Amino acid sequence: MLELLSENRSFGGLHRRYRHPSTQLNGTATLAVYLPPQALAGEPVPALYWLSGLTCTDENVMQKGGAHRLAASLGLALVAPDTSPRGPEVPTDPQGGWDLGHGAGFYVDATASPWDRHYRMHSYVVEELPALLEAQLPLSQARSISGHSMGGHGALVAALRHPGRYRSVSAFAPICHPSACPWGQKAFAAYLGADPRAWAAWDATLLLASAAQRLPLLVDQGSADPFLDSQLRPTDLVAAAAAAGHPLQLRYQEGYDHSYFFIASFIDDHLRHHAAALRAPG
Repeated sequence: MLELLSENRSFGGLHRRYRHPSTQLNGTATLAVYLPPQALAGEPVPALYWLSGLTCTDENVMQKGGAHRLAASLGLALVAPDTSPRGPEVPTDPQGGWDLGHGAGFYVDATASPWDRHYRMHSYVVEELPALLEAQLPLSQARSISGHSMGGHGALVAALRHPGRYRSVSAFAPICHPSACPWGQKAFAAYLGADPRAWAAWDATLLLASAAQRLPLLVDQGSADPFLDSQLRPTDLVAAAAAAGHPLQLRYQEGYDHSYFFIASFIDDHLRHHAAALRAPG
C-alpha cells in the first residue's frame, strides 16, 4: 500500500517520501518517514509523529527542522504526514484563504458538509497511519507526538483524547485555545459547524479539565512570535493546566519567532524528551 516516491540518505539513515490510498481521507495521502540506522539494521524502532502547521506539507520539518542527526543517534523514527487531504476532488476555502482547506486541516474529524467527506485528519494521524506504517516498516508500537502551530494544537489534542496511545507529547508555538482565536474559529465553524459546543472536544485548553491521563506537556514558545497573543494564547493553556493540576512545562524562548529557525534551535530538546519516554520500559 505504500508507494515510494523518493529516498535520500541522511546521517546513516533514510529519508523517504511515500504515497498511499487513505480510507479516512477518502483519497491519496503523502507523507515522509525518516528511518534511523537502527531501523535499517532490522531493529523495530519507536516513532515520533510530527504535525506541521498552516500551509505546510511533510517536507517542511524534514528539510528545515534539523532533526535527522540526533534522531539517528537516538534510534528514533520521524513520521511527518501532510497537513490536510489534497486533490481536485477535495474542497478548499471558496474565498481562496490559506487558513482553511488545503494545507489547513486542523487535525480534526470534520462533521459538516462538504468537509466531512475528506477532512478526517485526526483519525488518519492517530489510527490509520500508525497501523499502516507499523505493519509495513520497522517501527515498534511505541509512539510519541509533537508539532508546530496548527500541528502543535493537533498533537496536544491527539494525546489528550487518546490516553495511553502516546508515551509523550510536546509542541512548538501551538494554537492552544482554537475556540477563542480567529484561525481556530474560522476552521472549526467550517469543519464542525457553527455551534461552539461542538468545538470543545478539539480544543486542548478545554480538554485539560477532563483529561483521563496526566501526560506531561512540553511546550516551547518564542517571545517574539507575532501570533503570540492573537492566535496562540499560551496563557490560556497555562491557566487551564493549573486549574486541572495537569503537568505543563511552558518555556518562553526570548527573541524567537514562529519560524523553523525557532524549531531547529530547540528540536534537540524535544527529541531527547521523547526518546527518554519511548525508550523507557513499558
